[in-house]
Amino acid sequence: MKRVHAIVGCTALSIALITSSCGFLGNLNNTTKGAGIGAGTGAAIGAGIGHTAGHKSGMGAAIGAVVGGVAGGLIGNHMDKQAKELESQVPEAKVEKVNNGEAIRVTFDSGILFGFDDTVLSKESKEALTRFAENMNANPDTDIKIVGHTDSTGKHSYNMKLSERRANSVYNFLRQYNVSPTRMTSMGVGPDEPIADNSTEVGRAKNRRVEIFILPSIEMIQKAKKEANDK
Repeated sequence: MKRVHAIVGCTALSIALITSSCGFLGNLNNTTKGAGIGAGTGAAIGAGIGHTAGHKSGMGAAIGAVVGGVAGGLIGNHMDKQAKELESQVPEAKVEKVNNGEAIRVTFDSGILFGFDDTVLSKESKEALTRFAENMNANPDTDIKIVGHTDSTGKHSYNMKLSERRANSVYNFLRQYNVSPTRMTSMGVGPDEPIADNSTEVGRAKNRRVEIFILPSIEMIQKAKKEANDK
């Protein structure tokens, strides 16, 4: 069972909803998933995140803000700028722009963050997360989803709880460094969303990870729409 610290997916991130449902993006059709921010007819912010991140960890369809091409471009420019900042400030992590630039995925290997079968953050990971928190505080108009993952070794129920605890450790650390809890959600998906082969040690190591998704908040969307209308 996932643990969510702040209700973001269906309220704080919603404006001009495409749907009133709080279902995950995995339920959307491929045409909707493929929508990009800058489409001339407007597009769903976050469309495709469920596909990129996996069904369970994908943000809800209620992100669903429809914006025009100019506003979408402004949001995309901000996300691009923040991704470049993170690449420089947190070199320990893998930083990727996903969903046509609509979101940023920051991946920390569990080996960077935690000891074996542990949920206590290492000294090195605290240093990296402190820099990450500084970037988050410098970019207050984004929202954050923290997702913990494990490999398939051991009991599924144990791995689910371990992934939740690890995601919660990251959540609590960021909160201590003044990242607002109203911006963050935290959940664990255990071994259910592998990115590599669990039959090899190399693959299992890749699957043990914490991913942080950075998404445009309702405030960013509103500012972008206003700026676009003023042009």
